[in-house]
Amino acid sequence: MSPFVVLYFFSEEKMILITCVDDNLGMAFNHRRQSRDRNLTSRLLELTQTASFWTDPYSATLFGKIAGDIRVDGECLSKAGKGEFCFVEILDPSPYEDRFEKIILFRWNRVYPASLKLGICLEGWEKTITREFAGYSHEKITEEDYVRC
Repeated sequence: MSPFVVLYFFSEEKMILITCVDDNLGMAFNHRRQSRDRNLTSRLLELTQTASFWTDPYSATLFGKIAGDIRVDGECLSKAGKGEFCFVEILDPSPYEDRFEKIILFRWNRVYPASLKLGICLEGWEKTITREFAGYSHEKITEEDYVRC
């Protein structure tokens, strides 16, 4: 028997990441969102009405005065808690991957210029749901839900 004991601590603070990506998993270009769509904004508010919804000040501008329970903080990825949603567009979520219980990607189904890409390898995640809906400025937006394998 080994004299070393290995303890694993699993955080109870697992959150749900939401972000938008292009076909190459690009998220942002030059610290700006690649695209926007008002039907997607409505879908985000519908999706997150059951729990707290975190975002950074840049992304909060998408929601204007229609925002419900949106918590705005530049450190949203480190502050969102168990079962809460965190939407980012220009922040790199990869350093927080161990804190995600679920990832929801909205795909633009196009390729845009990107200087920030989703740095999370989706091979360790299982796609559980795929939905498509018509955007306002995009013919089709694809919503994909991923959970850990």
